[in-house]
Amino acid sequence: WNDFAHLFGGVWHRAAGELDATAREAPFSRTFGTEFWTWLAGHPDERAAFDRAMVNGNERRVERLDALDWRGDETVVDVGGGNGSLLVELLRRRRGLSGIVFDLPETTRDEASLGERCTFVAGNFFESVPRGDVYILSTILHDWDDERAAAILRTIHAGAPTGARLLIIDAVIPTGNEPHGAKWLDLLMLALFRGRERDAGQWRALLASTAFDPVQIDDGLIEARCR
Repeated sequence: WNDFAHLFGGVWHRAAGELDATAREAPFSRTFGTEFWTWLAGHPDERAAFDRAMVNGNERRVERLDALDWRGDETVVDVGGGNGSLLVELLRRRRGLSGIVFDLPETTRDEASLGERCTFVAGNFFESVPRGDVYILSTILHDWDDERAAAILRTIHAGAPTGARLLIIDAVIPTGNEPHGAKWLDLLMLALFRGRERDAGQWRALLASTAFDPVQIDDGLIEARCR
């Protein structure tokens, strides 16, 4: 949590303070002169802090994934999987699975810690993804607007076999005007990337536009199948 505190009290706070309803670009880009991911690539210490922060909450995410029905011998591709901690823990619980952590080459990681059943593959999810049976997107799509999120899903669809499973770990914004953490997070995504959180209808529309059929849409876990 120290790394989250560092981010929230530093560059994220500064970007959020520049939110402007009339601006066409993300406040982060306007404030720091480049988009967030490019800035991270040029600041290795901040990239390492970001990767460590993203591990927080993995136990709860893995529990939800583990509770799903599994055939037992699938190859699971964690797209944008960071240091691989989520996938490694899932493989520890599900002994028959094998895994691929797919992320940018500059991702901070210890490949020896991935174990024998998991490998790291460097690449860009706007270009291609490894072939697998199940694809995980853990807090990835909320970083992007609908156009770019759809591009990521189309890349996965192009690399996946028909019937492949897609597991999206992201919030589902509830209807109404009651306070909810995802609504606050929606503002942060806007400040950093012009990204967004989505409600159930918006998730269905995004999946349908990229040839995925929704199976379930619950807050924190959206499941779909590749047509």
